Amino acid sequence: MPEETNCIDYVMEKASGPHFSGLRLDGLLSSPPSSSTASPSHRSASASDPNAPTQPFVIGVSGGTASGKTTVCDMIIQQLHDHRVVLINQDSFYRGLTAEESKRVHEYNFDHPDAFDTEQLLDCVQKLRSGHSYQVPFYDFKSHRRCSDTFRQVNVSDVIILEGILVFHDQRVRNLMNMKIFVDTDADVRLARRIRRDTVERGRDINSVLEQYAKFVKPAFDDFVLPSKKYADVIIPRGGDNHVAIDLIVQHIHTKLGQHDLCKIYPNVYVIQSTFQIRGMHTLIRDKEISKHDFVFYSDRLIRLVVEHGLGHLPFTEKQVVTPTGSAYTGVDFCKKLCGVSIVRSGESMENALRACCKGIKIGKILIHRDGDNGKQLIYEKLPKDILERHVLLLDPVLATGNSANQAIELLIQKGVPESHIIFLNLISAPEGIHCVCKRFPSLKIVTSEIDVALNGEFRVIPGMGEFGDRYFGTDD
Repeated sequence: MPEETNCIDYVMEKASGPHFSGLRLDGLLSSPPSSSTASPSHRSASASDPNAPTQPFVIGVSGGTASGKTTVCDMIIQQLHDHRVVLINQDSFYRGLTAEESKRVHEYNFDHPDAFDTEQLLDCVQKLRSGHSYQVPFYDFKSHRRCSDTFRQVNVSDVIILEGILVFHDQRVRNLMNMKIFVDTDADVRLARRIRRDTVERGRDINSVLEQYAKFVKPAFDDFVLPSKKYADVIIPRGGDNHVAIDLIVQHIHTKLGQHDLCKIYPNVYVIQSTFQIRGMHTLIRDKEISKHDFVFYSDRLIRLVVEHGLGHLPFTEKQVVTPTGSAYTGVDFCKKLCGVSIVRSGESMENALRACCKGIKIGKILIHRDGDNGKQLIYEKLPKDILERHVLLLDPVLATGNSANQAIELLIQKGVPESHIIFLNLISAPEGIHCVCKRFPSLKIVTSEIDVALNGEFRVIPGMGEFGDRYFGTDD
């Protein structure tokens, strides 16, 4: 044991000698390009345009070497199983060493910011945020070069996790992140993990690992990694062992993923949480080649989910019952005064799902017909006589321009229904329709399963699903 201690002390002392940094040997005199103002405008594009397609949620995970960043990322990915998540490791963007640098590899600082190709990393994240796939390079840690003929194809995703020791160092990279996490782990624990990783996984001997740690890793941590901690939104002590912190982070991500930009503008708009099941049903009913039977089947499934979500916004009262075991159970009692109103004819497709959820519910109907080209509308209605005393679930599978919906809502209000007692249920909504309805009726609630991109020149929802009523009732031939 004493001999081993002396060997370690010798290596650590030797490491204090001169060395060169991660700067390219062929560019020591060149200064890095300055374009720190390009990113903020890119980031704010979606925020200023509510109709823009939803961008991926970008998470940056930083921390010292072997702090447990990868473990934290893996745990987040596992808990986000219903979403498409891609992990981008900063190590993939190491610059390949030149022949001259390879000869002096033990004097090269791999923990310096200039050891990474930050420009390519920026290009990768920007393309993924814009909805494009990207070929991420492979880096060989034994040869210290990139594999020229091998890439990892990364496709469009819901969440992008960018992990690395220096992902917070460049402001342009930070500006692309929606959440920044710093994994904080004791230095001794990090050193022990690094020794184990580099000797087992990267084929290095312990002396070279310790020498590199003392000469490069620790100074780089103090100079670059630790100062970037102040940019973090969340700091996780103990890394992957901190399950409480990771659970809270995942809950926050789930909340953000469920929020369309319009939901931030209009708090009365609710989009049911997207899962692979819901996305799969949307894929089926939007497919123009689907059979009528399958279209009706999967539409009914999706409508049922929207109805159930809408019912969750109704008022309730506390109720206590006695179970068959003789025990008391305190729960809630459903809203008694409730009715549905379908906008004929597409809205009638949602009536069966409502009846399946609410036994014996009364359902009224409103017919809105555009009379010629003068813009006037004739409205026909058959509503429950006591509708002013009820909460109303207004049914229409597609919210397009919002004009017909506004006419129906206005009629309900004229009948005495308070605006706050109306919940408008639909499968898909166009941003233009949401703007139109919410600006006029800010107290009404809208529940939908997906917000589409926009309306086209013919006022049809894009990508949409065509004429829903014709497809559902089989009159589209």
